[in-house]
Amino acid sequence: MIIQSAWQLSFDFFPKKAVVVVPETAQLTSDAGLLPIRQFDERIGLTAQVAAALHDPRDQDSTEHTFAEMVRMRVYGILADYADQNDHDVLRYDPVFKIIAGRSPEGRELASQPTLSRFENAIDIPSLWRLQDVLIDQFLASFASAPRHLTFDIDVFDDPTHGQQQLTFFHGYYDQYQYLPRAITCKENDLVVMVALLFGTAAPTLGIEDDLTHLVNRLRAAWPDVQISIRADSGFGVPKMYTLCEGLGLDYTLGLGMNAVLQRESESLLKQAVQQYEETGQPQRLFTAFWYQAQSWPLPRWTVVKAEAHAQGTNRRAVVTNRSGAFLLPQATYDEYTERGESENRNKELKCGLEADRLSDHRFMANYFRLYLHTVAANLLVRLRQAIAAPPPACVSSSLPVEALAGKERRDYFNHRRERDPLGEGHPCTWRTRLIKVAAEIVVRSRRIVVKLAGSWPYLDHYRRVAESVLAAPIAAADDSG
Repeated sequence: MIIQSAWQLSFDFFPKKAVVVVPETAQLTSDAGLLPIRQFDERIGLTAQVAAALHDPRDQDSTEHTFAEMVRMRVYGILADYADQNDHDVLRYDPVFKIIAGRSPEGRELASQPTLSRFENAIDIPSLWRLQDVLIDQFLASFASAPRHLTFDIDVFDDPTHGQQQLTFFHGYYDQYQYLPRAITCKENDLVVMVALLFGTAAPTLGIEDDLTHLVNRLRAAWPDVQISIRADSGFGVPKMYTLCEGLGLDYTLGLGMNAVLQRESESLLKQAVQQYEETGQPQRLFTAFWYQAQSWPLPRWTVVKAEAHAQGTNRRAVVTNRSGAFLLPQATYDEYTERGESENRNKELKCGLEADRLSDHRFMANYFRLYLHTVAANLLVRLRQAIAAPPPACVSSSLPVEALAGKERRDYFNHRRERDPLGEGHPCTWRTRLIKVAAEIVVRSRRIVVKLAGSWPYLDHYRRVAESVLAAPIAAADDSG
């Protein structure tokens, strides 16, 4: 614990009495909301599995800080908006972070920044391979019964770098030095199932054959009858991706860049959309579909083209698909493809909300491990959201089922859902405001540790609801690694 020298400040803005501020020697924290999250983590065994996957080359007899302890320091620091190793030079004294790591609040301080840096730089390639399987294991365990169908969205996002990180390169489109992380996210439960760190100017599909083949083999080993669909933007609309999906027996809908042939084939459709917009004054979306074969393709593939006309002008987009419904319902196929925007929102949470764009170690492999730490934090939050979420409300503004809503009706429904269940639908910033960032006094007694929250805290009911839901959650198989 840090012992501050005695001091006192007095403010005179309050009428009649001075407002006096003094430091308190009691065990205080500003992140007591991490405790129910740690309890949920214990239920599902996530950080224990992560730590068990890491090869620790140190002499265990002379080790002061275990890998499990440091994994939890970093993952929970990310959840609480402490994304950097430097933050832990102060957090190492925090009583809640000590409890999370498995130490008494009165015990020795946690690992310092230099120790955490050595920890991240010690992770080897076999450990990263095992972490890949940890994410898949946790994904499999997140389903109570075997799913019949799964949809995976594949996407990359820019990760700006500063300094001399290995394999960082200048990307002309993003106009920055960067890494290029790739995430495979499940539509059905929002979990990041696979993550890869690519060098700054890599093609989005670099290494996708190995990743997707491994994922599909693991899924079919567990669920032989599961149907798997893949969605991705035009960065993945390349011949090797079509061949890969067809060889693995996957349904796919992939974006395709517009070219002269596609423009010619859809020109009459665009003119029709423009004419209807001029006649009605209402935005128009029209669709056509046809067999198309690029010169680099060994065979033609079914291609859906959308033509739009509205106040901002015209717009055309195309996708390539082998989904059977696309032959009869091209618009429905395209609209289902655009729902991958929800997975893009999960990537934004990972990059921005949980600061996965802070990969500041020098070594590429250390930054790869960092990306895993941020992904583990994201998946822990996603699993907890699902565990405590209120049942979705019925759609009262339309006779259509929720799945069929579109446009303003769909936006209104989900806005209502977020207002009704702010944590079950909440982004990391909402969780920090309404649960994680709460002050508490920690009192260590002979038989228990007491965490004292303010009874006037406006989100005390959230804390109690989350804690009760976590305590009622089923316990995963025992793991003695942590």
